[in-house]
Amino acid sequence: MSTYKSDFLNILSSRGYIHQCSDAAGLDALAAKGDVTAYIGFDCTAPSLHVGSLVQIMLLHWLQQTGNKPIVLMGGGTTRVGDPSGRDESRKILSIEDIENNKQGIQAVFAKFLAFGSGKTDATMVDNAEWLTKLNYIEMLRDIGKHFSVNRMLAMDSVKLRLEREHELSFIEFNYMILQAYDFTELSRRYGCNLQMGGSDQWGNIVNGIDLGRRMGTPQLYALTTPLITLASGAKMGKTASGAVWLNADMRSPYEYWQFWRNTEDADVGRFLRLFTTLPLPEVARLEALQGSEINEAKKVLANAATALLHGEAAAAEAAETARKTFEEGASAGGLPTVTVDLGSGIGVLAAMVQAGLASSNGEARRAIQGGGIRINDDVVKDDKLLLTSALAKDGSIKLSHGKKKHVLLKQG
Repeated sequence: MSTYKSDFLNILSSRGYIHQCSDAAGLDALAAKGDVTAYIGFDCTAPSLHVGSLVQIMLLHWLQQTGNKPIVLMGGGTTRVGDPSGRDESRKILSIEDIENNKQGIQAVFAKFLAFGSGKTDATMVDNAEWLTKLNYIEMLRDIGKHFSVNRMLAMDSVKLRLEREHELSFIEFNYMILQAYDFTELSRRYGCNLQMGGSDQWGNIVNGIDLGRRMGTPQLYALTTPLITLASGAKMGKTASGAVWLNADMRSPYEYWQFWRNTEDADVGRFLRLFTTLPLPEVARLEALQGSEINEAKKVLANAATALLHGEAAAAEAAETARKTFEEGASAGGLPTVTVDLGSGIGVLAAMVQAGLASSNGEARRAIQGGGIRINDDVVKDDKLLLTSALAKDGSIKLSHGKKKHVLLKQG
């Protein structure tokens, strides 16, 4: 039996997206009529979003699929300040040029998940620099700042945790929650936005926005947050030995992206199928119930579905075929990630592993060799002082493998 009247909240609830909601009954009534316009903000701190942002993107996807309107808010203004939420140190202050370049890199990914246009449920992309950079400081203090209690701001987790750990919090970061709250009010005025969504660490900031909107005369505003996504092992979602799992193909290839999902821990498969694919829930339940080695088939379905959403069906199929050739046939498939090294002068196997992202340090690489887990062109490496040169290349590259699942092609730079 459905918990909610609206498809939107029913889908979010059944797939595991909801952590907190400020007024579920009120939001449900709006969503059932297709009257929700919701936004999520994305600061421009890197040239690409990473997989940690995928839950938020999927929220906007399901919002649109259920007849409501999504707004993607680019943080061209707030990135100049830096969000202190969940951090022990200040973010690096980026130049305006870097922020704009990052924004350009980030924008393209949303078209894979949302339909943009001018229709009632079409997605809209806006940049908060449009209004934040025009604020006059004295007017902001008088018109907006007067609605904020410093006592309450100090009690917010983003501030309180930093102070409790005796880590410095700059005045500019302290202002971040005011700017985010003002974004909500401004989007309400300009676009009729009535819901802000985000991760659980944004709850205090979003509720501040609801309160500011009430004080400044907006219609009723709502908040909805998602749970913090961690792996069954307790590790943070989206971090690997080779770094963040970026969404842009030029920063992480479709094959590497496919492999990230294929390497999901057994205990996470069902949850990730619900969160990161659009597969029907009965099919998810069937896959989640697979036992033993059969769970690997569920992981391949997860990898195919997640990769197809981001990179398209063709790229997902190519990645799956590359994996099949590599793992089942032992082939040095051309679709493997490539790392450029100096094979002319030679590179030590330990350094090659670190440079290729197959180990985080020489010590970790040495231990993997001692454990028999490293192979060159499918032959086990026994000497941790092995020098890799062009003499070992086959078809112009050397296949370097860590275990059965991690493979990289080394090519001459």
